[in-house]
Amino acid sequence: MGMILTNNIRLKTYMKGVGFMIMNYAGKNMEVTNALREVTEKKLSKLDKYFQKDIQGNVTFSTQKNRKIIEVTINLPGTIIRAEESSDDMYASIDKAIDILERQIRKYKTKLQKRYQNGETIRFENVVPLNKENDINKPKLVKRKTFPLKPMSSDEAILQMELLSHNFFVFMDADTEEVNVIYKRKDGDYGLIHPEIL
Repeated sequence: MGMILTNNIRLKTYMKGVGFMIMNYAGKNMEVTNALREVTEKKLSKLDKYFQKDIQGNVTFSTQKNRKIIEVTINLPGTIIRAEESSDDMYASIDKAIDILERQIRKYKTKLQKRYQNGETIRFENVVPLNKENDINKPKLVKRKTFPLKPMSSDEAILQMELLSHNFFVFMDADTEEVNVIYKRKDGDYGLIHPEIL
């Protein structure tokens, strides 16, 4: 297990058994105690049966006001599985996040199988799909939009997003000429995505 201190965020890396998921633990505005890490590892071990060895991911714990937040990201080659949950109790947030991750794996089993046909990443024999819903009720792509990308700063993009009452806005960064996405986070702040071609 290693420990790195970056920007006052303590990261702990720990390689766990069974599925050999390698998880990096970080705390924002809080310390990640051994007890919290051990409980999280025990809960995450529920997902071990779905993955082959050496799958990596990140777990970030944070507090905002009275909310206890956990973000779990599992990195598969070319795909990311993620859950973020909050409640007034960190252990309840952990349970909810693990349930969401498992539900995502089960819900998207068929689509994931098409992407990972060789079974070297996900152990599909252990994934029991969710009951199939009526195709009529499944979300579909129903609208396409085309709009010109105007070079602007991230502040201008935030203003434009707010004026449109959207949760995100795609724009071209005036300095880098790269396409970026600004989005509104659940906590009310903003996030910026820089796409990167792998």
